[in-house]
Amino acid sequence: MDGTADGLVSRAARALAPRADELITDVARCLRAEVPELWEDPELARMTSENIAEHVAGVLGGLEAGLGPRSLEPPPAHVDRARRLARRGVPVTVMLRAHRLGEGVILDGLLAELPRLTDDPGLVDAVARRLLALSTRYVDRIGEQGVLAFQEERDRRLQWRMSLVNEAGLRVGTALDIARTTQELADLAAEDFADLVTVDLLDSVVRGHAPRAAERFLLRRVAEGTYAPGGGPEPAVKVQELHSCPDGSPAARALATGRPARHTAADRATLVVPLTARGTTLGVARFSRHRDPARFDDEDLLLAQEIAARAAVAVDNACRYTHARATALTLQRSLLPRRTAEQSAAEVACRYLPAGGRAGVGGDWYDVIPLSGARVALVVGDVVGHGIHAAATMGRLRTAVRTLADIDLPPDELLTHLDDVVIRLSAEAAADPDPDPGPGTRPARGLGPGLGPDPGPDPGAAPAGDIVATCLYAVYDAVAGRCSLARAGHVPPTVVHRDGTAGLLDLPPGPPLGLGGLPFEAAETDLPEGSLLALYTDGLLEGHDHDVEAGLAALREVLVRPAASLETACDTVLQALLPTDRPHDDVALLLARPRTLGADRVAVWDLAPDPAAVAPARAGAARQLTAWDLEDLAFAAELVVSELVTNAIRYGSPPVRLRLILPRTPDRPGDGPARAVLCEVSDAGGAVPHLRRARTFDEGGRGLLLVAQLAARWGTRHARHGKTVWAELTGTGPPGFPDLTAGL
Repeated sequence: MDGTADGLVSRAARALAPRADELITDVARCLRAEVPELWEDPELARMTSENIAEHVAGVLGGLEAGLGPRSLEPPPAHVDRARRLARRGVPVTVMLRAHRLGEGVILDGLLAELPRLTDDPGLVDAVARRLLALSTRYVDRIGEQGVLAFQEERDRRLQWRMSLVNEAGLRVGTALDIARTTQELADLAAEDFADLVTVDLLDSVVRGHAPRAAERFLLRRVAEGTYAPGGGPEPAVKVQELHSCPDGSPAARALATGRPARHTAADRATLVVPLTARGTTLGVARFSRHRDPARFDDEDLLLAQEIAARAAVAVDNACRYTHARATALTLQRSLLPRRTAEQSAAEVACRYLPAGGRAGVGGDWYDVIPLSGARVALVVGDVVGHGIHAAATMGRLRTAVRTLADIDLPPDELLTHLDDVVIRLSAEAAADPDPDPGPGTRPARGLGPGLGPDPGPDPGAAPAGDIVATCLYAVYDAVAGRCSLARAGHVPPTVVHRDGTAGLLDLPPGPPLGLGGLPFEAAETDLPEGSLLALYTDGLLEGHDHDVEAGLAALREVLVRPAASLETACDTVLQALLPTDRPHDDVALLLARPRTLGADRVAVWDLAPDPAAVAPARAGAARQLTAWDLEDLAFAAELVVSELVTNAIRYGSPPVRLRLILPRTPDRPGDGPARAVLCEVSDAGGAVPHLRRARTFDEGGRGLLLVAQLAARWGTRHARHGKTVWAELTGTGPPGFPDLTAGL
């Protein structure tokens, strides 16, 4: 029998080996009492139990074999378990304390065996010192290995978390869209951090209104991300579904306090983190683990909060942009014509598409303005910039164009006056102490040779606060079959001729509106029935995958194709040139198919400047209405002709001309009977007739009042030389006036 200290250590280990299970139980009991952190999670408790068993078996086996302190190796899984403890967020001090406590229990068990093996006090003392040295060196060794592995894992986790936070900054918030931003958060977190991620926003935040008391905890599921779809429990709430969180629930507490919560169930660990930005709680994000339901530690919570904070700012930006864009779009929709005005000169179809992405709603607009004499004004314009300010400026310019069109200015003169309006608006904007051109403001830019802003001062270099716009104004006359057009920095229109060919109209150049001091010129072109005129803004031609010239070529190719209607043609153009419904710039499109009036629908009389010419003019008008099968309008027409011709002879200058026009009604494009007639009297004088209140004994002053009561509309338009007073007769007169022809 070996009587040395090493021999007695080996015998003590051999004697204790049959009771190793009891020793393992003692160690586990000690650790449960002293380091409960290792037993809170079932998976962590299992790993700790395995660690105790392997260490006890390894120590007893090594001592029984007589191994020295340098040869006594820890179990192979020791380093891996240290890394797993680090991944689970267990502090390194807990691991080292567990080693020391386990060492003490094993050492006590070995020392308890010594009195049964020898009665030599000196040998017992030597063996005790030997066991203490062995255990100390063993614990120091496994501690060094564990701390090194633990720190390596912590460093790796730290780098991973920093990388995840950085990736969140890059991947979350790539677009100003609520659904996309929240989905980016869910997808990112579901890749490495959680098995299931859901994002709920307050419904009031999504809708952009102040929450009511009853909606305090009303949430809308906006995004969901899973590590492996179908591999875990399905969420009870579907995306875009409304739901409420009960009072006292983790989500309700997070919404009420702005603080995160975490809880662990038997099969799932969950973090509930509020999405808070700029002091406002927008909703909550839930991060759940079910594949490996390890509880979330403090570092996981900090990571989730950091990711959620970055995402919340992006969500808040998306909400603000979405609501601002919706406001601007609502404003723009309200400023654009909901339906084109009824007129007979041309068949028209219009479209407007707001820009997608960050650009937002812009200042593009279109308009169709009925004019006297079977004419119509077609307008397309573009205010440089995006956002509410561009939309509001667009509305002001559209109102100005309608006002100027109402006094029947020629296209070049109208653009000159509109240029003055823009300059005044720019001066007002420059005086604003905090001018805001709106998000995505872009400078005016060229559209290719001969297409964009004409040579002159660069509108893109205009000082802050300046307003720059482009406009194309066209007036089509259905009697003459001609169109007069002028442009202010706008892309020329495209015309499709009756022979099926298409091309740009050659219009004189004009500067963008807002520069001032430069002239505008008009041009006239024949537009016979069967042709097609296309007016548009530059957003239709410029695409991500093609330049302006390619856009024009594609437009011509689409326009020459046969279409069932202009509405169909509009949709075909947009589908061909804008394959996505979210173009990078807003788009206005107006298609017009002219209608011409033949000689059988126009009657003209040149009248002598003599009061005796009134009666023949009245009689001729009555005969013409009979020929047009409009006897029911004859009485009103005779009165109107009598008054207008009398005024022209008395107050105007020769030559005097009477013209009756039978327009085509919009719902009767053929030659069927119409229920309206246009009466025009022209002279070379410049005096403008106006309504006045006649006193009881006045002999005149009632003629225009009678005209105003008989006509649905009436007015005066100026020409280069002279004027034309016109009236539209429908048999009912203007709203609010009695039918003076009733019973006659």
